[in-house]
Amino acid sequence: MSIKVDHVSYTYMPGTPFEHQALYDVSFEIPDGDFVGIVGHTGSGKSTLVQIISGLIRGYEGHVYVNEIDFSDKKQDRRELRKQVGVVFQYPEYQLFEESVEKDIAYGPTKLGVDPKEVERRVKAAMDLVELDYDLFRDKSPFSLSGGQKRKVAIAGVLAMEPKILIMDEPIAGLDPMGRENFMQLARSLNECGITILMVSHNMDNLAEYTKHVLVMNDGRLFMQGTPEEIFSDYTRLREASLDLPEVAQFAQMLRSRGMDIPPHVIRYDQLKELLLQRFGGNAACCKM
Repeated sequence: MSIKVDHVSYTYMPGTPFEHQALYDVSFEIPDGDFVGIVGHTGSGKSTLVQIISGLIRGYEGHVYVNEIDFSDKKQDRRELRKQVGVVFQYPEYQLFEESVEKDIAYGPTKLGVDPKEVERRVKAAMDLVELDYDLFRDKSPFSLSGGQKRKVAIAGVLAMEPKILIMDEPIAGLDPMGRENFMQLARSLNECGITILMVSHNMDNLAEYTKHVLVMNDGRLFMQGTPEEIFSDYTRLREASLDLPEVAQFAQMLRSRGMDIPPHVIRYDQLKELLLQRFGGNAACCKM
């Protein structure tokens, strides 16, 4: 499902001493089935942007179209937007509240008036997507689970709404490296199932590895947009936005400074490893990373 942001601007608390313009004339399009990373320094406007797209903020200038429907139109039924767009906030496990995993995941579709049998089907499908065994976890209290399992339950609750678009605001914050990797693999599998994903994150390495396109926000403006290779190979412009390169791209840059011919598009571990193996063979110590 496609998204079009057309000349969107937004000001917090206009006409007061605390007035602050968070977005300035932002425009871009995201095609159906894309996986987009959104990066930017603190206060760059990225969270405000995704809250506007998800319908959590109103009163902005410009237009936001989801599947060609203009949800900036006050007459438009916003319940339809909530059916199409799911949102996963930072630390989603803190939003759990029901007495069992099944009830927590079922809460959203039940409130929408979905038939109980269909709710059960959705709960089972959502738990399968996040790799939680239905029979094993359905009756457990979500508060008895591990941190990673709680996050999976929270995400399953969003997936049970069967959104076509999934917006994630810093979803891997607080996870250890293995947890981050598992979550990103889950995000990729959801994207491969046809869900359009927008992910706000400070983790450049994960975005370089998993996303198809990247948007860079800077001081409320869309500063850069392109593929991960295009964005993360432009170190000069990233520094202008107070951002750094993924670790692999930093290592590749160090090798260039020492005279090695490393193409600028090398931003991921698999790309660098393949290049070094081609040049030095399987016995190269620098390839054993």
